[in-house]
Amino acid sequence: MREDELLKRITFNPDIFGGKPIIRGRRLAVEHVLSMLSSGDNVDIILAGYDWLEPEDIQACLVYAHRLVAHERVETFLMENIQ
Repeated sequence: MREDELLKRITFNPDIFGGKPIIRGRRLAVEHVLSMLSSGDNVDIILAGYDWLEPEDIQACLVYAHRLVAHERVETFLMENIQ
């Protein structure tokens, strides 16, 4: 599945989690899925916890996160300039 198709699974609803990105309009935030993955949970464990969740939903969370950080700009400060 193409990234653009995967990203259609990520939705926003101001009445759910204050408008944070969620999966297919459900009460599961992208942030929560990413937290589970970063804590070491694998895809099978996450899918077992949510009977409606599909592997493509988890992939969509990763694509969404990648797109966000790909556009970040990090400023580097030289230590000599701080002193």
